[in-house]
Amino acid sequence: MTRNLRTPLLVAFVAALFLLEGLTDVAFFAGSWNSSLSILNMALISAIMALGVNLQWGFAGLFNIGVMGFVALGGLAAVLVSMPPTEGAWAAGGTGILLGLVLGGATIIAAVLVQMKLPSGRLRMAVTLAVLIAGFMIYRRVFDPAVVAIEAINPASSGNIGGLNLPVLLAWPVGGLLAAGAAWVIGKTALGLRSDYLAIATLGIAEIIIAVMKNEDWLARGVKNVIGVPRPAPFVPYEVNLQSDPAFLARVAEWGFNPVLASTIYVKLAYGVLFTLVLLILLWLAQKALSSPWGRMMRAIRDNEVAAEAMGKDVKNRHLQIFILGSAICGIAGAMMTTLDGQLTPGTYQPLRFTFLVWVMVIVGGSGNNFGAVLGAFLIWFLWNKVEPMGQWILEIVTAGLDDTSVLKAYLFDLVAHMRLLTMGVVLLLVLRFSPRGLLPER
Repeated sequence: MTRNLRTPLLVAFVAALFLLEGLTDVAFFAGSWNSSLSILNMALISAIMALGVNLQWGFAGLFNIGVMGFVALGGLAAVLVSMPPTEGAWAAGGTGILLGLVLGGATIIAAVLVQMKLPSGRLRMAVTLAVLIAGFMIYRRVFDPAVVAIEAINPASSGNIGGLNLPVLLAWPVGGLLAAGAAWVIGKTALGLRSDYLAIATLGIAEIIIAVMKNEDWLARGVKNVIGVPRPAPFVPYEVNLQSDPAFLARVAEWGFNPVLASTIYVKLAYGVLFTLVLLILLWLAQKALSSPWGRMMRAIRDNEVAAEAMGKDVKNRHLQIFILGSAICGIAGAMMTTLDGQLTPGTYQPLRFTFLVWVMVIVGGSGNNFGAVLGAFLIWFLWNKVEPMGQWILEIVTAGLDDTSVLKAYLFDLVAHMRLLTMGVVLLLVLRFSPRGLLPER
């Protein structure tokens, strides 16, 4: 099949899956327009994550398996920017928190300066240890009382510092900036490592980010979660407001729709339009970067670092650039996802969902091809949501002749819960066997 024919056929196939999901009477789909739009919105966010990973891996060959950490930082940004400040929190410990963070950063900078200025030997090691220990003790002396004071403020419903009470749309670029800042710190220390060590380092740092978010209640309530993250007003209204709006009710009655169902679909469509705009902007920028001299240089570095370095290219700095850009895109996606969910739940950030699955999207779609990464995100996210009910539907047909008390039937239906992992593995193997460069390979 030629490339010119393959692309529209694959796009049409994926679009047909979402359309069939909206038709409740079509075989095993048994969905609704509500569920179809819900899957579509998360597919749009997943496509943005895949775009960020494709930027790092497809453009530069950077093996980052810490995607989860950058997505979580984006979610944290949504809380810190859009939530209202907790009453009395800043007076109780805000100054101490800020001063403690400044002292912690100053301690790290001082230790780095000691390492740079003093010659290697026992003296440098001793001075570095002394700086780190003294700085840590001072930091804890300032930071801990402030944390205790903030977490003591109505811990059942708040117990955290709160946010800036700004529009949540501002949190999306802030999420990208927060992830980019973390990527700069990680990149300065880890990008000199070999690819397998880089993967281990990014995974470990992502786990550290999640651990901090889970345990630092003053920041975003930890595992107690933050609920009520506001929506992007006025673009996405609340369903209850729509259901009490006379103009909306009149339009719904004119079309013969149920007001409750119409309001939920309207909200999902509004989110879908916003997410599509963000995806299209990022996709356009990524395509411009790919076809630019910078993009050609990045692919040259990816294909042969030694030759590129011999031609005078600063490989490490170029890797740092693209690592920051890809991580920033993942941070934007994380802020969007928290906005869509309306809550931040650090316990749900798992490598399986926010790292492994995103990598499957990029590999299946076609690494190095931005459109392939987006297509892979839509296809894989749809399968991730629907293979379990599909598996149950198939088993109901296969075991129709067995009695309901059959041990074999009960065992087979217990395996339905594992259909997601099985399907992802099978899809990945089939693509690697028959189309090793993905469904839409790089030109």
